[in-house]
Amino acid sequence: MTEPQPLVPGTVGDHTSCLLVKLGQVMFRLAEEELPGLRVRHYSILQALADNGPTPQLALGAYLRIDPATMVSSLDDLENAGHAARVRDPGDRRRYLVEITESGRTALAGANERLGELDDQAFAELSSADRKALHRILSKLSSGTTLPAAFDAIRDQPGSRKPPGSQRASA
Repeated sequence: MTEPQPLVPGTVGDHTSCLLVKLGQVMFRLAEEELPGLRVRHYSILQALADNGPTPQLALGAYLRIDPATMVSSLDDLENAGHAARVRDPGDRRRYLVEITESGRTALAGANERLGELDDQAFAELSSADRKALHRILSKLSSGTTLPAAFDAIRDQPGSRKPPGSQRASA
């Protein structure tokens, strides 16, 4: 019996960034498979609405770091599925609030259950302590200043492949 090949083979795996990129791609694909009728971005929107209540569309996109065009199409998808609704903001009739519907809450509950099962399967080789440590480290990176600032700096630059502050010459 041959040993399974690592997702990131050889010395490519010496770089944590390369490991995170590949593992992120794999987890994204697996999560998309686990969420029938939803995409990961739909899940994120529904969870944000459940956590924060009705939210202006632009603020929701900024909070989730989803570009406006993708946010519009994602909200269209969620509205068509009956999971979210855009309603006029009673405090400012010029803007819309997005709110989760009962159907959205039901879909979200199912998605959370399936994502929990995916976590259990994907991280089965880790001890409970290692899983907690991994989650703590990833949460720290997500909520820190370095990676969010780097992403925000390049997000709106079409075709940008160079991290902000990079001193390397462009090819």
